Amino acid sequence: MTTALRAALAFALLAGFYVLVGLVLAAAVLFDVWLFIDFHAAGLKVAALLTLAAGALVQALWMVSRRKEDEQPGVAVAREHEPELWRTVEELARRVQTSPPDEIRLVAEVNAAVSEDTRLLGLRATRRRMYIGLPLLQTLTVDETRAVLGHELGHYSGAHTRLGAPVYRGRVALVAAVQGLGRHPFVQRLFSFYAKLYLRVSQAVSRRQELEADEFAVAIAGREAMSGALHKIHRTALAWDLFMERYMSLAGAGGNRPGEVLAGFRALLDDPARQAELARAGEQPEETSPYDSHPSLRERLAAIALLPEPGHPADPRPATALLLDPAVATGAVERTIWSPEALSALRPVSWEELVAHGMYTVRNAEALHDLSVAGQRVMGTPRPYLDAAFEALARGRHAELEAELRRLGWNPSDTLLAGVLGQALEATLIQHGQARWTLSWSSPSRLLFEDGEEVTVTRYAAKVVSDPSEVPGMRAWLAEQGVTPDYAPA
Repeated sequence: MTTALRAALAFALLAGFYVLVGLVLAAAVLFDVWLFIDFHAAGLKVAALLTLAAGALVQALWMVSRRKEDEQPGVAVAREHEPELWRTVEELARRVQTSPPDEIRLVAEVNAAVSEDTRLLGLRATRRRMYIGLPLLQTLTVDETRAVLGHELGHYSGAHTRLGAPVYRGRVALVAAVQGLGRHPFVQRLFSFYAKLYLRVSQAVSRRQELEADEFAVAIAGREAMSGALHKIHRTALAWDLFMERYMSLAGAGGNRPGEVLAGFRALLDDPARQAELARAGEQPEETSPYDSHPSLRERLAAIALLPEPGHPADPRPATALLLDPAVATGAVERTIWSPEALSALRPVSWEELVAHGMYTVRNAEALHDLSVAGQRVMGTPRPYLDAAFEALARGRHAELEAELRRLGWNPSDTLLAGVLGQALEATLIQHGQARWTLSWSSPSRLLFEDGEEVTVTRYAAKVVSDPSEVPGMRAWLAEQGVTPDYAPA
């Protein structure tokens, strides 16, 4: 089936969705009128269910129609700000025989995309935008970037973006309708089936459009540039996910945020161990689904290999050469990552300091506080001394300590007390300047003593919990680290 026929089918299904909504509304009205004219108790339940389902549909669609457009991500760059980037985009637009975007936005994403505001179900375009991920420009060459931008402009040339807006709105409306029918399982199943059919057809259109846009990219920059770009985008996206999960997740902990976000991402990309890890991850077979919006990497590379090679002068310069001042662009984009509240409330720090304070806040602070409070409650001390918890352990009052920890929000487990004690001992060493969480771009953060030896107290804590006679030795060891018996964490 051709892309045009699939697109026509998607629009027909979208129209059918609203017809289906109309049928439910009409059925509800007819049953209500019928009951008003000739009341039957048996029909009351059906009428009530239909009326409630119709009300849920109307409410869901009303909420979708009232939904405001999201604020545009990133930062818009005018021609005078980035003349070379604009010149390149406008040249590529001429190559694919389409109008250039009205707006270029640099974003903090591993992605490049285009959008088009439309009216009259996509028949009339009003404003075009192109989004270029700054993390991508950190990894691609100029040739590869030209291929990526040519691909995105190819969506304009093939009128893909005009189809995208109404198709996307239809998808949102269908999902909202299905979710709104949670209390009406029969009608919900009907709309769920219809939504799956619509998604399969519309996403098949999207996948075909991606392959068509790849043809534009190859015609502009060649097979090698586009294939290389796809490989790099795949690996860079994996790196970005890891970066956000392992490192950026520490932002906010301890009242800090990284002062240079993309410098940290660059450091992760440059780390040899991470490069090897990402290369292995990139070679793993992809899971595919009929609901995917893009073909698999393997499918795209295979299709590209069959396209004719245009031949053109190579440009292996880093893609950041397209920017007037990469440092200025990076600073502007990084500011868009944070809300105004975060910019004013969170202190910009180095990645080393972010990890040191963030890991302590996430892993250690609560354990130290709660174990001290649990010890205070069990032993009845006037303040939450950590040594009170040690005394409770020495006296075998483990069950009482665990009960207090559960009251403080800890989940019950066989290793609860040992785990909290281990994290609290780590925290104590950190508080007394004996250890510090250290940054590593190639592995998880490690807690190290001042001489570089790794702190490993997990097994020791388990040993102390299992054998109360070990408590005096733990106290003596902590005293050597400068921890006094009256130590009470702030």
